[in-house]
Amino acid sequence: MNDFRTIYADYQATTPVDPRVQERMAQYWGNSFGNPHSSDHVVGWQAYEAVQGAASSIATAIGGDTDEIIFTSGATEANNLALFGLARRAPPGRNRILVSAVEHKCVLASSSVLASQERFAVELIPVHRDGMIDLSALEAAADDKVLVVSVMAVNNEVGTIQSMSRISEILSPQNIPLHCDAAQAPCAMDVSDLAKHADLISLSAHKMYGPQGIGALFIRRELHDGIEPMIYGGGQQNDLRSGTLPLPLCAGMGAAFEFVTNTDAASERRRIALQRDRFISFLIDGGARVVLNGPTSACRHPGNANLRFDGYDAHSIIGKLQPLLAASTGAACASGVPEPSHVLHAIGLTTEESNASIRFSFGRFTTDEEIKTAAGLVLQALQSVSSAMSR
Repeated sequence: MNDFRTIYADYQATTPVDPRVQERMAQYWGNSFGNPHSSDHVVGWQAYEAVQGAASSIATAIGGDTDEIIFTSGATEANNLALFGLARRAPPGRNRILVSAVEHKCVLASSSVLASQERFAVELIPVHRDGMIDLSALEAAADDKVLVVSVMAVNNEVGTIQSMSRISEILSPQNIPLHCDAAQAPCAMDVSDLAKHADLISLSAHKMYGPQGIGALFIRRELHDGIEPMIYGGGQQNDLRSGTLPLPLCAGMGAAFEFVTNTDAASERRRIALQRDRFISFLIDGGARVVLNGPTSACRHPGNANLRFDGYDAHSIIGKLQPLLAASTGAACASGVPEPSHVLHAIGLTTEESNASIRFSFGRFTTDEEIKTAAGLVLQALQSVSSAMSR
């Protein structure tokens, strides 16, 4: 039997399920197991009410309405539904799609397919060194031929928090819908007015202490008729996404949203940011030469520390850390892909600099003791790699 416990520093890949969320879900694996679409009996009615309650929690948290929440299998499906759904009912002349250069792989991949197979003109919006959108470039590109602009609220690699209100102001005069991949947002920022600025919002439960396999797409009510479904069937969810909803997962996502946006949310974010900063300080005090990739201001995910160890190979460091510390060299969606991070490239890093970068991300259950221990493990790994390089 192993006598070690892995310190988890990869919260932006996935979060552990909060025990309170597990407790909320438990009843729906047992006695309250009904099909929420069974409308002829009380068991179905109760299941439907539970799903509606979860949708209401999500909608309230982002400033939307319950009927604007469409459950999906996750943020990847939500992103695909937003882009393909709009594209396949695009008004005449709206044939341009603008996406930021630091979007999630699934947004870039969806856009690429729309460009190659459905002849949309897809254009990348450049970003500054800190990962913030070049607003001047966006303003210059936004015209009445743009179908949609897609910008993620919080970057999954370097943690940049975008100004969704400013982006919305630029797009409003041209009536351009704004799609926002907000999978990382609930743990990073106040999302209470997100629906005020974005027309479509993709969400993921497992990025905020909920279960894997469930997400949602907020679709502003006025856009419902402009979305072509990707999944056809019984016409569930306003005919926008057919299929029987997973009752326990929906309940879990609703509960996760309640706990991540409650009155303790701001203090939790501050605590995690302090832990992150302390982790970096421990490394510097221990003699490590580290560079923080991305923003250095408050416009950063509180748990994100994307660090560059110049002169080292990130995979070698992570290899030395196993099995004691879990971190990653990039987004989980790109695991196994032997290429530099497109996000780090977009903010101006060279291939060598990108290959020397590791994303550490902390969260709700990270302890102060783990922060200190994790930093010590990284310092030991650096020393071990240096010794191997000098042989």
